[in-house]
Amino acid sequence: MGAREALSARALNRALLERQLLRCRADLPVVPAVERVLGLNAQDPNLPYLALWNRLSAFTIDDLTVAIENRELVRSTSMRATQHLLSVADFRLIRPQLAPLLRRVQRTAFGRRTAGADPAALVTEARDLLADGRTLTRPELGRLLAHRWPDADPAALGWSVQYLEPVVHPAPSGTWNVRGATPFARADWTGVHREPTFQDACLLVRRYLAAFGPASAADARTWSGLGGLREVFDRLRPELRVFADASGRELFDLPDAPRPDDDAPAPVRLLPEFDATLLAHADRTRMMTADVRRRVCDGAAVAATVLVDGTVAATWTAKTTADTATLTVRPFRPLSPTDRAAIEGEATNLLTFTHPAAHHNVQLMPPHN
Repeated sequence: MGAREALSARALNRALLERQLLRCRADLPVVPAVERVLGLNAQDPNLPYLALWNRLSAFTIDDLTVAIENRELVRSTSMRATQHLLSVADFRLIRPQLAPLLRRVQRTAFGRRTAGADPAALVTEARDLLADGRTLTRPELGRLLAHRWPDADPAALGWSVQYLEPVVHPAPSGTWNVRGATPFARADWTGVHREPTFQDACLLVRRYLAAFGPASAADARTWSGLGGLREVFDRLRPELRVFADASGRELFDLPDAPRPDDDAPAPVRLLPEFDATLLAHADRTRMMTADVRRRVCDGAAVAATVLVDGTVAATWTAKTTADTATLTVRPFRPLSPTDRAAIEGEATNLLTFTHPAAHHNVQLMPPHN
């Protein structure tokens, strides 16, 4: 076997930006865009909106809200046991494969607090309570389940359901600025209950590579939370291209997937918290140094970040007063006048999107260590 073609961190960066629609904003409808990037983190309702604003050339808040209201996109517990927004087809593909992971999460997080409640019986009871199109908030569902299991923690019973059963959180939950108690509804209408097959796992790996490749089996596990993917990669090996990163680590990719040149331009982007671009690989050096990663990924939190020339150069936060929206950028390193101007321009555009009627104030702080 000859030496594998080596890909630099910059080459991997450009491939990732291209596939995540971050190198050039795309002229795509919302649902195909969400499928192209293989879902959007939705731990806060505004995160998918901010993610799509960075990726689409003519995106409006109503575009995404209508897709959620029309049930073209569903919000549910998914990759890494966190909330994501997925197309119905992708939810049908991904959620059954995550079932073992989500059961483990339920046991670890809520097993002691739901002792005595058999998981299968808990699912049956929850499905009965949500029958006939009924929607209940998580606290409401937990209190009703506690009638049957009075010794269990009602909150833990409610939380357990979203890990044991593929429920969805229907609109208006998950739409722009709508927060509060999470509603639960059955997902039968999506067709999600079909048992997954090995072919489904192969399709998931192909979809992952299309959205995040070139990548390793360890990278795919980091993105999804799934084990056992090495066997899938090995099965697919004859139809994939195999590369190596700068350290010699084996990477796989679809043969015809885009891999732009190292010098392809990458404009400034202001990614929201938990953007998958920063979370989809075990080795994240294609997006940030180890030192920057420690400052961006703090425990379970992942900061909103600024990409300059494709990599993380700063974090950003936003706050509003009565009539002013302020976006503050905190760089990790000195920035050139050109980069500073590009950040200020993009930040102003973002405030125009999020707060069109407010006065806009962009604060670019000195580099912090």
